[in-house]
Formats: sequence, C-alpha cells, structure tokens
Amino acid sequence: MRLFLTMALAASTLLCSVNAQTNRIDAIRPDAPTLAPYGTAPVGVRTLKFVHAGQVDVVNTKAGEANRTYDRPLTVEVWYPAQLGTTAGTAQYVTVTRDGKTATTLTGRAARDAAPDTRSGPYPLVIVSHGYPGNRFLLSPLAENLASKGYVVAAIDHTDSTYSDQAAFASTLLNRPLDQLFVLNELSRVNSEPGTLQGLMDVNRTALIGYSMGGYGVMNTIGAGFTAASVTAQIAPPNGLLAQRQAGNAAYTSSMDPRIKAAIAIAPWGWNAGFWSADTLKGVRTPVLFMAGSVDDVSGYQPGIRNLFEGAVNADRYLLTFENANHNAAAPMPAPAEVWRTGAPFAHYADPVWDSVRMNNIAQHFATAFLGRYLRGDASMDKYLNLVEYARDGRFSVGTDGTPKADHTYWQGFENRTAAGLRFEHLPPQKP
Repeated sequence: MRLFLTMALAASTLLCSVNAQTNRIDAIRPDAPTLAPYGTAPVGVRTLKFVHAGQVDVVNTKAGEANRTYDRPLTVEVWYPAQLGTTAGTAQYVTVTRDGKTATTLTGRAARDAAPDTRSGPYPLVIVSHGYPGNRFLLSPLAENLASKGYVVAAIDHTDSTYSDQAAFASTLLNRPLDQLFVLNELSRVNSEPGTLQGLMDVNRTALIGYSMGGYGVMNTIGAGFTAASVTAQIAPPNGLLAQRQAGNAAYTSSMDPRIKAAIAIAPWGWNAGFWSADTLKGVRTPVLFMAGSVDDVSGYQPGIRNLFEGAVNADRYLLTFENANHNAAAPMPAPAEVWRTGAPFAHYADPVWDSVRMNNIAQHFATAFLGRYLRGDASMDKYLNLVEYARDGRFSVGTDGTPKADHTYWQGFENRTAAGLRFEHLPPQKP
C-alpha cells in the first residue's frame, strides 16, 4: 500500500511538473465536467492596440490641483473562431509573471493572426478584465476555451494595473469600468469598419467577465453605482473622480449599456471596502454569475461576495462557491514553470486547497452554460444551472447504460464524486 501511494504521488508530481514546464493554458482533466472541453472551432488570436484620448491621469493628478489628462493606451488580445483547416497551437503568448520581470511563454491552441471564420458569425462578444495586478493572459484558459465555442473574446491589459506597469491603486479604481466600456465601443468600431474582423462580432450580445478588480469594474459597469463614502475614501482617486460612477448620478445611470446582456464576476472586490451598499446594488439588472472561494480573504466572502449576490435583487443571478478556496478560485491560469522554479509569486496563481486546472475546468463548464443561456438563449443549458445547492447532497443514480434513474439528483455534467466541494445557488430577480 505504501509503495502504491509513493508511486501515485510521483506520477501526480510528474504530471504537474510537465504541465508547468510547457506552460499549457488548455489543459482539460479527465474528470472535467461535460461543458469544459474545447469546442469544435479552430481558434485565431490577434493583438489590438487602442488609445483612449483625454483621460484623467490619476497617477500624476494631485488632490486639490487641476486634473491632469493623457491619452490612455490599452492593449487587447482577441480570440475568435478561425477558418477550418487552421493549424492549432502556432500562437505563443510571450509575457511576464507576477513580479513584472520574469519572462514566460504560454502555449494554447490558438493560431496567431489566423483568418476568422465568417460563415458562422457574427459571434457574441465577451470582454475579459483581469485583477490587480494581472494582464490579458491571466484568464487565457477561459478566453481561448470560449473562442472555440463560437465567441469572440477580448481580454484587456489595463494600463497602470498590469504586472509590467503596476501603479497607484487609485487608477484601477477609476479606470476599470471606463476601460471596459471604451473597449466595447472600440470593438464595435472595428466590427463596422473594413478589416479582418469586420462583421465578426454581434456586439448587441456582449458579456463581461472580470476577476477581482476586474469583477469590481464589471459590477460598476452593469449598474452597481459606488457609494458616497467610497468617493471620498482614503484610497479613492483624488478630487472626487469616482463621483462620475456614483449611484444616483444621472450621467452614470445613462451610461448603462444595453448591449451588455450578461456578466460573470469572479471574486469581485469592493463590498468589503464600502464601495457598495444594499441600496446601490439594486441598480444591477443584468444576469450575473458570481464565482467565489468560501474563505476569500481579499474580497471577502461573507461579508463580501455573498453580499453582492444577495443584494443584486433586481437581477437574475447565480453563485458558484468553491468551498475552502481563497481569492484565486476559478480564474487565474496555472502558475508558469518559472514560478514553480522560484516559488516567489506562486500564491498569486495557486490555491492551497484546489488544483488550478480543476478550477479552470469547472469555470469553463459553468461559463459555457451561463453564456449559452443568457447570450444565446439556449434553453438546453438550463439543466446545467438548475442544481441542488450543495453538490454533496446530490444522489448519483444511473443505470448500467449510464441513463439517470428517477432518483438521480447529482449535478448535471459531473461524473460521480467529481462535484465534491462545490455549492451552486440561484436567486431570481424580485418582482416589481
């Protein structure tokens, strides 16, 4: 028995080591839920650069002085369905790790600058917003995966908030929702002008996905206006700059974009710092899927993310909880090999309890179901969203041919025992 355990541990360590050495972002475990595997579409990827002119330069603006402005650069990675016959895996993502210095190269299934498949388009658009700090590749396992299922996925490098240019936190507080809306408008422009991506996106079916500070931005973008107290908080941008995104501000209310039909907020930060209240959350009317770890000590869980889920009373919303996971639940890509060797920023990517690939696969499964239902109107996805609350309470009961019996209540899409440690809740919008 001891020999067996030793061999099993060695095999597991070797598998993790190999995956880390190749820095794969596309790993699908054998026990992944049904909707986690890649779709049938080849994936192309290209890098776009935008400039948001005349924005407030939060980093160099001082309290009590005139606001400084600059032209804010934003780099966006765009994944999309590519033409049949595209050679997979020719794209490599050259980036840096959490320390902002150590180079790393990630590998997935996309082909750099491949010709898009326009025959099945236009495709729903998904905009991805990373944490602080992070970059456009932090959620690449989810982004590339969704593109293979018929979505155009655009991940933003948020200036002043990436590993390479991390600056004052106040810039992140102001710019997250502004960046998200600007990129949506820019992609709409690209979609309407002659070029490779012309007509590829259905921008009227847009979803936002945000992790941590990206989730903070998502919540504000879809209607969770900031509290008055947050505008003057010690960590807030100077000169009351957050007031433009404050609940009750007419200009803020009018900024709600009807093109945004769904949102996924993973470990969204803000409640624990007083940026929202039960009253300001009432402005959210967009369907939201929250994902969280039950012991998140950055964004908080209860109080924290659970308050956002419960407080968005006018929205159709879901909460997927990874029991005993911390802030890195679901979103971050597996730690690159360079991180494994040094160990320094390992905690930025990994969770002490949950395997990163397993969490990525579960997130891919639920994102596929949620976006299929709320962006595509696919009612067949309902069975993956209507679940007993605690997976451990589900009964796995199938016949010899695999057909579920009448008393089968285990989570749809999960094999026996593979939903352990998960909780899934749904709250409909309150009646007018």
